[in-house]
Amino acid sequence: MLILPAIDLRGGHCVRLTQGDYSQERIYDSDPSKIAREFEAQGASWIHVVDLDGAKMGEPQNWESIERIVRGVNIPIEVGGGVRSLETAHRLLSLGVARVIVGSKLIQDIEMATEMFSEFGERVVAGIDARNGQVAIGGWIEQSATGAVELSQEIESLGAKRIILTDIAQDGTLGGPNLTLLDSVSCAISIPVIHSGGIGDLEDLKLLYDKAYMRPEGVIVGRAIYEGKFSVEQAIQFVASLGA
Repeated sequence: MLILPAIDLRGGHCVRLTQGDYSQERIYDSDPSKIAREFEAQGASWIHVVDLDGAKMGEPQNWESIERIVRGVNIPIEVGGGVRSLETAHRLLSLGVARVIVGSKLIQDIEMATEMFSEFGERVVAGIDARNGQVAIGGWIEQSATGAVELSQEIESLGAKRIILTDIAQDGTLGGPNLTLLDSVSCAISIPVIHSGGIGDLEDLKLLYDKAYMRPEGVIVGRAIYEGKFSVEQAIQFVASLGA
C-alpha cells in the first residue's frame, strides 16, 4: 500500500482546504518544490499534486509550480485539477508529469474521458470525488446526480486503469477514512483504487491496510503530514511493518 503525500497548489503556494471549501484555506509553504524534495528525501515513491485554481477555473493555472516540482525530484508525480482536454493532458505529460488525473470530464464529456483512457492508458487516472455517495465536479463546487459506484463501474468499462476515490466530507478533517464508500466502490470494480480523504493518524492507515480483500493500492495523505501527526517516512515504515 503506497503512501502518496499531497501537494495542493493555490496561487503558487502549498495549501490545504477543509472539505474542499476554498474559504477554509491554510497556507503551509510558499515553495511547493521544496516540500516535494522533502517528501522524496523521506522515501516517498509518488507525489500527488492538485492544482486547486485549475479545478475551479477548468484549466491548470499553476504551471510554473508544477514544472518546478517535476524538475526538482526524481520520483513520479501525478497531477490533477483542470485536466479537461487532451491538449492539457499532453502538455502536463510533456513537462515530465508521470500521470494525469481527470475528474469533471468523467461526467461532463464521457467521450473525451474515454479518448483519454484509450490514448494515455496507465498515464491517466480517474478521479472520483464524492459527497454523500454522489459525484461532485468543478472543483467540488457542483453536485452531480451520478453515484460514485455507478461512475466507477462505467469508467472501468470504458478503459480506466485506476481510480482515485475521495470522500469530500472527510477531506482535510483528520477524521478518518470513509470505509463504507471505499468498500462499496472497491467491491464493484476490479481496477486498483487509491484512497484519499480523512487520514489523521497511523491507525487510520492500519484500518485501510486491514481491509485485505479491498485494500487500496495507495493512500493520499495531506494535512496529517503538514500538521506533524506523522511524517512521510513514519507512514511508509508503519505500513511496511504491517506486512512484516
